[in-house]
Amino acid sequence: MSKTSPTTPHRMDPAGGCPHADNARLLARGAVTPVVLPGEVAGIAVLGHDALREFLAHPDVAKGAEHFTALREGHIPDGWPLMTFATVQGMTTADGADHRRLRALVSKAFTARRVDELRPRVETVTAELLDGLEAAAAGSGGTADLRRHFAMPLPMGVICGLLGVDTEYADRLHRLSHRVVATDIGPEEAMAANKELVEVLSAVAAARAADPGDDLTSALIAAREEDGDRLSRHELLGTLLLVIIAGHETTLNLITNAVRALCAHREQLALVQDGKASWADVVEETLRWDSPVSYFPFRYPTKDLTLHGTVLPRGTPVLAGYSAAGRDKAAHGPDADRFDLTRGTASRHLSLGHGPHYCLGAPLARMEATIALERLFTRFPELDLAVPEAELPRHASFVGNSVEKLPVRPRP
Repeated sequence: MSKTSPTTPHRMDPAGGCPHADNARLLARGAVTPVVLPGEVAGIAVLGHDALREFLAHPDVAKGAEHFTALREGHIPDGWPLMTFATVQGMTTADGADHRRLRALVSKAFTARRVDELRPRVETVTAELLDGLEAAAAGSGGTADLRRHFAMPLPMGVICGLLGVDTEYADRLHRLSHRVVATDIGPEEAMAANKELVEVLSAVAAARAADPGDDLTSALIAAREEDGDRLSRHELLGTLLLVIIAGHETTLNLITNAVRALCAHREQLALVQDGKASWADVVEETLRWDSPVSYFPFRYPTKDLTLHGTVLPRGTPVLAGYSAAGRDKAAHGPDADRFDLTRGTASRHLSLGHGPHYCLGAPLARMEATIALERLFTRFPELDLAVPEAELPRHASFVGNSVEKLPVRPRP
């Protein structure tokens, strides 16, 4: 990314990459900074922990695309790589009563009881995938891609089960949702990916309408049929899209980033293996230190808003800088860049959100990641990366924060 002066907007790199060096430089400028989004769209990023916490719960901040001035005035072209984040109809772009209505419909699938009922399934799938990871490594010289064989199919399988999605759609949905969160694709590819995703989700909804089950998709369809005003077709598809992306992409990144962190900090792994720290500590410190989401689009001030000394003009698209907030020294101390399971303040992170849009799936993500990491390193206590960290290919996105592949040596 290009260097910026204190008065020059930071140009977001569509190719993504590791965000932490840029985040540190931007935080040195202030908690809030102007940015240039793909397509030369002016925006703002909120980076500081305290500023982000205030912003996420501010009453004069909205999620609905009608508040996006440049979009409303026709300045955003079709195929803009971030268009889906702005225009998809569902909880992530709803405010007030609409948001409460949609959240109430989905929240039933993520109660503490429902999540706890999923634990045996998560444990069984984890064991099966660890067998598969070991077999894949045995068949390819002792190395295997942990993302492909373990970190992706675990949350994807769980979320497909929650939604009643046939397994035949899993790989396709992962590929398409991965394109949706990419920020480096062109207009034609973006529109094609979104069109195909709508077709797949429509097929999923049609299958569940024809053969309802004890799953979230069937429940949402039933709610729509009982009262057509409660859930439109676009809201149904948008909600499915949200649950699929948020339900597997973020957990996939969380597991991947935690494994990378532990492999790079063997002394921290030893603390867990010796019982001096817990696997829950690993999950929370990873969420803080290397958030699964770097910058999440969008929120909009509904009036000119001053936040930590910076004016956010009404209708400006604002990015929530989760990865930057996680390493904000003002909130986490001068050693915020250090991965430390004994820190004791990791619970203050904002990586699962804050305020009315706090992540509904947080308990499920925590449970999946905790089980996955514990079973992985119990089975393979000497597991290590097969290539240097610097050679791992990064996400081509400034939204998702992880690597595309994670070759490991799973040694029992």
